[in-house]
Formats: sequence, structure tokens, C-alpha cells
Amino acid sequence: MSGGIINPLGFAHVRLTVTDIRRSKAFYQRLFGRPPGSDFSDEIDDPTVHDDPWRTYGGCSFTFHGVTLGLRPVASADDRFDADRVGLDHLTLRVGSVDDLYEAARRLDDAGIPRGEISDLPPFGLVILSVQDPDDINLELAAPRTDT
Repeated sequence: MSGGIINPLGFAHVRLTVTDIRRSKAFYQRLFGRPPGSDFSDEIDDPTVHDDPWRTYGGCSFTFHGVTLGLRPVASADDRFDADRVGLDHLTLRVGSVDDLYEAARRLDDAGIPRGEISDLPPFGLVILSVQDPDDINLELAAPRTDT
């Protein structure tokens, strides 16, 4: 340990609060091209699931490369994400290369999912592509910048 209180190895999981689990699950399933690994969303109409952490409150989760992205359906239907409030500003998902970003952009276009432009961010050593999830949470796809 190098003087800090903890020495984290990375993130184990992130869980996003969503308004409509069916809609959010469908979006992320389409984005990732696979079903969730853990899924209690079919129990969302059971009133006991909302208080049950073992059934992830009626949510689901996607795991890839040792990191889990969970969806927790506890927000009211009229709530919307606000990056200017305390908590999450955005979530960045790493991809392997800038070519992967261009391929993701093509696939998002083919799927009719609105997206931002691919942006080169030299000071951060990244190239990014932004997309909004159904609750307007900003997802960035990021690749390491390669100098040509």
C-alpha cells in the first residue's frame, strides 16, 4: 500500500438506477449483444422484489471482463438523469481500439440509436463516442488514442 487508505485494483461493478427495467434491459441487451447474466426483471411486478437485494430489487446485470454493470429499477417513471446532481456524471465503457469505435458508430446507426460524433481527446489519450441510454444517462465508449 502506498500511503493511501485503500489501494483499489479497479471497479467490480457499477449499478445504474433506471425508471423502466424492461426498456433499459432491452437497450443494454441490444447494445452488448447478449442477455444479462443475472436477471430478476421478470419479477418486477412482484411487490416483494422491490425490497429484496438478493433479487437485485427486480433488476439485472451484465458482466464482461470481470466488471459488472447492473440495472436497478427503483426510480419513478417521471424521473430523468441529471449529470449536474450529486452522483454519476457519465459512465465510460472501454473498447479495444479506435476502429472498434467506428464499428460501434456504424452499428448504432444501423440500429437507429442516436449517438454523438467520435471525438479525439489528446490530453486524455482517448477517442470517445457518446450515446444516451433510455433514462438519458450518458455512456461514453472510449478507446486508447493512437498517434499516426
